[in-house]
Amino acid sequence: MGIPVSGKNVFPSNIQGLPTWYEIRVSKDGHTARPAHIDLVVALNPATYAKDVAAVRPGGWLLYDSSWPLDQALAREDITILGVPFGRLCVEAFTGDRERTLMRNIAYTGALVALLDIDMDVLGEMIREQFAKKRALLDSNFRALHLGYDYAKKHFPCPLPIRLERMNASREHVLMDGNTAAALGCLYAGATVGAWYPITPATSLMEAFTGLCKRYRVDPETKRNNYCILQAEDELAAAGITIGAGWAGARAFTSTAGPGISLMSEFIGLAYYTEIPGVFFDIQRTGPSTGMPTRTQQADLLSIAYLSHGDTKHIALFPADPGECFYMSLAAFDLAERFQTPVFVVSDLDIGMNDWMVKRLTWDDNYRPDRGKVLDAEQLERIQRFSRYLDVDGDGIAARSLPGVHPKGAYFVRGSGHDKHGAYTEDAAEYQEVVDRLAKKLKTAEEAVPAPEIHQRNGATAPIGLVALGGTHAAMLEARAVLAGQDINVDYMRIKAFPFGEAVRHFLDAHETVFVVEQNRDAQLRSLLTIETGVPRDRLTPILDYGGLPLTAERVIGDVARHLEASVA
Repeated sequence: MGIPVSGKNVFPSNIQGLPTWYEIRVSKDGHTARPAHIDLVVALNPATYAKDVAAVRPGGWLLYDSSWPLDQALAREDITILGVPFGRLCVEAFTGDRERTLMRNIAYTGALVALLDIDMDVLGEMIREQFAKKRALLDSNFRALHLGYDYAKKHFPCPLPIRLERMNASREHVLMDGNTAAALGCLYAGATVGAWYPITPATSLMEAFTGLCKRYRVDPETKRNNYCILQAEDELAAAGITIGAGWAGARAFTSTAGPGISLMSEFIGLAYYTEIPGVFFDIQRTGPSTGMPTRTQQADLLSIAYLSHGDTKHIALFPADPGECFYMSLAAFDLAERFQTPVFVVSDLDIGMNDWMVKRLTWDDNYRPDRGKVLDAEQLERIQRFSRYLDVDGDGIAARSLPGVHPKGAYFVRGSGHDKHGAYTEDAAEYQEVVDRLAKKLKTAEEAVPAPEIHQRNGATAPIGLVALGGTHAAMLEARAVLAGQDINVDYMRIKAFPFGEAVRHFLDAHETVFVVEQNRDAQLRSLLTIETGVPRDRLTPILDYGGLPLTAERVIGDVARHLEASVA
């Protein structure tokens, strides 16, 4: 119907068959963040009726199957409860337990068509498309649809005040999840090696990549696979495979979550010190330990930035939605090879596994991978001596060679102390020369990673600044719009990458009051900003939401308002 929409799947992490919820946000203004209040609950499970009734906002509606009575203790005077005997209607209209059960869901949909004024033609076309080759199912679905529709029309005022109306606001948009988009980005980037170990919520990324490779990476004539995907025995092995493939010249990656990142720590340090490219996807979930595997969080920020022992610092990209998962996956491989280092794409469960409305992805056929400073056979032949860790350009990046290209390019990969030639050393000066160059290389990366996205009104600097990253972006945009309606003018900076560039420092310095909004308990982004920019910690006010559910605009608005009221008092 052309209306902006997004979906959040709230599901348990076990196999007991516990209840799940699916939250749909519909907004004519294009807001896609999770709302704080629910207008209409469609209650499908009597075991959750208490939670379902409590979730409805005052003045809202609850739709349920009145074939079984609702406990009167759950009744609320401030909401409208709509009972439709879906079960009884389906028993009377269909035969067989399976058909009656399946058609009950479609009957619910029919009632919603009447209550919300959903375009029946659009829905009918969807059903025909789904069951075009199964005539019997087609007829049953339409019969069930009208069961719910006719009952609601007869017994309730239709449509409700929250009725729907056709728009054209979703044109050139698609619904997709971040893990699928990231897998597509890996394919387009030229990745040929994927190593992984199953873990929620990252598993679907490699599964999507596998499906894409089977479709697009098989030679049509020889039927030979032009890719290698390995399910390792654990995350540590997956990291080792990724690094080994990167050393050999392949574009390689692994996908995991916080627990897997912890296991990969030592290999990440090896890749950083030996300067081997590789891309690591961290689809964040709640921690610590096993935590809540099917809930979302942003609690791996400090871990990612400095992962592994010793002095390490890593490039990290923070997509805000599935569209950016695609484009940042591409960028990650280019950055990994340009800077010869591990690069992290830091997503989260909300982005990775939920349905987002994003602009249709575009592609430039002129794209060519940035392989960085890789010496070919001709270049190696001309040089007197190949020094693997020698910076000749002043940017901290040494030229590398690929195994088997030329005898002069051979070298040992040393995780132990080595000098600029790649030779073993325990000499203090030679060791420091290498690690200082690594620091310089990461300094160079500050201006190569995506710049922050800054929102200001009429280009003028407001006294208040908001800072966030990743999947909180939708809530931040909505909060800023609502605050503007309350005559509270705020600027907003969305950080897209680490290490931070000069634009991040400038934004922090330019605002009297800065709120740092993030989904973790310990204000990790605020700490990272303080460490890297030198801005005093007490100048940055944290707004923290870490219960595991996606951020709402209301949470940001409420905390900003309370802080401002307290400062005036």
